[in-house]
Order: sequence, then C-alpha cells, then structure tokens
Amino acid sequence: MKRRSALKNIGGLFLLPTLSKASLPIEKKAVLRIAHLTDVHLKNQFNAPARFIKCLHHVQAQSPKVDLILNGGDIVFDMNKENIGTINEQWKLVNNTMKNECSIPVRYCLGNHDIWWNEDTKGDVFYGKKYAMDKLQLVKPYYSMVQNGWKIIVLDSTHLDIDNTWYIGKLGNEQLGWLKNELESTPKTIPVMVMSHIPILTALLMIEDDVVNKWTMLGGDMHTDTAKIINLFYQHPNVKLCLSGHLHMRDKVVYNNVTYLCNGAVSGAWWEGNRRETAPGYGLIDLYADGNFEEQYVEY
Repeated sequence: MKRRSALKNIGGLFLLPTLSKASLPIEKKAVLRIAHLTDVHLKNQFNAPARFIKCLHHVQAQSPKVDLILNGGDIVFDMNKENIGTINEQWKLVNNTMKNECSIPVRYCLGNHDIWWNEDTKGDVFYGKKYAMDKLQLVKPYYSMVQNGWKIIVLDSTHLDIDNTWYIGKLGNEQLGWLKNELESTPKTIPVMVMSHIPILTALLMIEDDVVNKWTMLGGDMHTDTAKIINLFYQHPNVKLCLSGHLHMRDKVVYNNVTYLCNGAVSGAWWEGNRRETAPGYGLIDLYADGNFEEQYVEY
C-alpha cells in the first residue's frame, strides 16, 4: 500500500501545468551597444599601430555587434612635446588606421594630449584645439547627439589654467550654460550618457601615491567644477552614466544615482604594459530603452 501511495503521488507531479512561452520572462535587448576606447596615444613606436589594430579588430568581433565607438581623447601620443612634422605623422597614422581598419562609426572627444599649447606658436593657425578639431571635423569641441533613444553628450574638459602654463579639468561658464540648456531641453523620458576626457568624479586619485592622509587632488586629474556639474545632474534624473578616461585606470563611482565610469586606456601604460592593476582594454556598454545599462571592461 505504501508503494502504491508513493506511485500515485509521483504520478501527480505530471499533472502540473507547464509554462507557456507567453508566460516566460522576456529577455531585454539593448537598443545601443557602445565601445568606449580612450587614451590610445597612437604613434609609430612601441609596436603601437599593430596593437591598436588588434584592439579595433577585437571590438568589431564582439557579438552582439558594436553600434558605435566613443573615442574618449588622447588620440595621438602627444602634441605638446613634438614638432609639427611629427604631429602631422601621428595624425596621418590615426586617420589611415581608422579608415583602413575600422568599419564602425566613431565619435571623438578631445584629450589634453590632442591640444597644442606650445607658447611659441600662439600666432599659428594650429594653436590650441584647432588642429585636432580640423582633423576630426569637429565644429565645436563639445556637442550632443541622440541615437536609438539615448542622448549622448560629449564634453570638452581640458582648458588652460589661469597662469596659462598647464591645463586643468573644467567646463567654463559658456560650456556649463550650454550643458544646462541641453539637459533642460531633453525630455525626461530620454536617458542621458555623458562623455568627458578628464573624469568628473573619481576615486582613483586616492591611490596614485600610496600615501594615506596626504592625497593631492591635482586640477588636471579630475574636474575642478565637480560640485557644479553633479548638482546640475541632480536636477535631471535622466542623466544615468558618465564615461571618462585620462588616468589610464578603471574605477566606478556611483553618486546620486549617476554612475561615473573611468575606463582604462587602450595603450595601458602608454604602450609599456599595465597601468598599475589595469591592463590595456576598452569599455563595452549596453544601453537599454528604460535607461538601464550594463557595462564591462574588456582586455583585448
């Protein structure tokens, strides 16, 4: 009798209703997949061209496919320590590589190494940001676009300090006003992602020198107008994600529901290995229609 009862109970298991396909949870699909490549520092040394091509091919082999590449600046090795002939060679290498090795659309952000602050050339048409902007066909160094339901805002975060001897991270009054208008004119239903070269907010400065209680916050390593920017973002909850580079290390800070993601460099430690614990790589970000996102750092 016990055996019959057990068989009866087992048989009852097969009477349970099965889930139909309609009742299964629907897998969300990203509306936009972005690769964030920053701090390439391309020049014809360190086997950098071949290694950069390897990175570009790695990006293009991703599945699902990448829809857009955001280049976060420091595109060439350095415009400040080279003569015009070397600078021309670096940019020719960049343009030829992208033309021949990359089929994905690319949007660019200016980095501090893409700007010619050579005081001896102030009268030259290439002084400041003009040379790089001409090469990248940028009308302005900051701009916005809407793609697949997301607004992407590209900022210009590198400016001369008040003593005109070095750069600092900031927007300036004109660009800050423009950013405020951009956010106010964007419907609340449209999620926003921001890209800058210099981080708006990062924790990486606390590990630079390994000296506790004696941290030095340099104005060239993080935005000096952070408080103004994060207060502006607080008024616009549709700002979801801020991408940056510059420090060649990766960290993620979440503040007031905004994720500040600093990605590592394509060049690592300027093509000489890892930058501290961060290997050469790029960010891979999947954006969803509801404003959510998923991100990962890919070592190519």
